[in-house]
Amino acid sequence: MASMTPAEMARVLGSGLLSFPVTHFRDDLTFDETAYRDNLGRLADYKVSGLFAAGGTGEFFSLTPAEIDRVLRAAVEETRGRTPVIAPAGQGTALAVEMARAAEAAGADGILLLPPYLVGSEQAGLAAHIEAVCRATALGIIVYNRANAQLDERTLAGLCERCPNLVGFKDGVGDVELMTRVYAALGDRLTYVGGLPTAETFALPYLEMGVTTYSSAIFNFLPEWALSFYDSVRRRDRDAVYRELRDFVLPYIAIRNRKRGYAVSIVKAGMSAVGRHAGPVRPPLTELDAAERAELTALIGDRR
Repeated sequence: MASMTPAEMARVLGSGLLSFPVTHFRDDLTFDETAYRDNLGRLADYKVSGLFAAGGTGEFFSLTPAEIDRVLRAAVEETRGRTPVIAPAGQGTALAVEMARAAEAAGADGILLLPPYLVGSEQAGLAAHIEAVCRATALGIIVYNRANAQLDERTLAGLCERCPNLVGFKDGVGDVELMTRVYAALGDRLTYVGGLPTAETFALPYLEMGVTTYSSAIFNFLPEWALSFYDSVRRRDRDAVYRELRDFVLPYIAIRNRKRGYAVSIVKAGMSAVGRHAGPVRPPLTELDAAERAELTALIGDRR
């Protein structure tokens, strides 16, 4: 897979569901590489179009650069070319450039560029940040439009002209008008990824805007369910999609929304509920309480 061009990588990602695996920790919060590799080996047997190592669900924000490299190399080795492995890059521009270069050296097939750390900036500053990362690597770049890194269609179009390896746009904003303007301006120049939590909620309407794939955190603990739901979306089977939204996804979101940071915590709780313990989350995230865990386990029920 490492020999894929950026355009080829983007096309593959856009053809199916995307896996965003958790990062396994021991009780002392150190990386549990053995458990992580075991889980990736299990997930890689399912038909997904890309695996995003150490992404948001994988607690990128709590990992050191050395840990990210270790997680990424484990993912590359365990998947053995069965699916593209996408690495994270982020924080400040200099560190994001270093991460991009390290990802290429580790054998990643592409990069998800997360928002820069903390600061707000103008469109010109965001463009310079993204362009610096694109120039640092030959890998395909997917920019994550979220939080303090929201591009408009004019800035994005200019970046696409200057950066041929900018091949993907992941939306974490949920602005329908912006997505419409972006797709109207750029069409198939980019692969569009749904990145709102929980992405399944938005999958059907986003499909009409050219967003053919999305990041599924639920895939971590209910892979068969996640793939079946994705198939229903692609078939535009509204009855099946809304049945699962009503019966599972929306109640799941109700638990997730009870406390800040639960978007990751609930996924690890789901892993435990199906007997695939992934360890605790790192601070500043917090765990679901016992009652919430029991509620989640009952909700998962026989979907496992």
